Amino acid sequence: MALDIILLGAPGSGKGTQAERLQSWLPLPHVSSGELFRDAMESDTELGKLVKGYIERGELVPDEITIRMVAERITRPDCDQGVILDGFPRTLAQARALDALFERMGRRIDAVLNIQVEKQVLMERLSGRWICSQCDRSYHRQNNPEQVRGSCDACGGDLEQREDDRPETQRRRINVYEEQTAPLIRYYRERGVLVDIDGEQDVDAVAQDIREAVEPLSREIV
Repeated sequence: MALDIILLGAPGSGKGTQAERLQSWLPLPHVSSGELFRDAMESDTELGKLVKGYIERGELVPDEITIRMVAERITRPDCDQGVILDGFPRTLAQARALDALFERMGRRIDAVLNIQVEKQVLMERLSGRWICSQCDRSYHRQNNPEQVRGSCDACGGDLEQREDDRPETQRRRINVYEEQTAPLIRYYRERGVLVDIDGEQDVDAVAQDIREAVEPLSREIV
């Protein structure tokens, strides 16, 4: 028996962190579309360059590219018992392609965990990051601020905000997510597999709510 889980949530909702928490007690691989995209960009292939362009503009990578990358990953042997999908699917076309793939594999989506966070909280989380121009040390204006504003604690270098961390880019990312993912939430809710999770709680409380939602489904593989 396989256990296939999807984590839904806007950028900054904590999907990656919660996927790692899930993986700490479930023997399932964490497959992140973002990680697949980063690997592609680092490879400097034509596909990687295409992916990089979309991400830097705060746009979703086209469905056909994303579906191809994710399908290749989840058909590897380490996903035979199931998978924790993070950042995929994000559109109805991706969801339907995933359903078709799992149907061919004799599997189905067991749970879709929708981590909900208000837009203003997302903006605070996402646009507060600053990076040292000299040593690349990372700071966050709310969660991990520098001691002297604009100056790195470690080397004294100037802090700068990268293009993809700026408020206008993050706002665009969130808006794109909301527009394209709202139909997806309805799609999974109608199938009775969607579970809403309050993502504004602390990390441990979110993890506990997710575990309570998943544990009844996981007894045969844990």
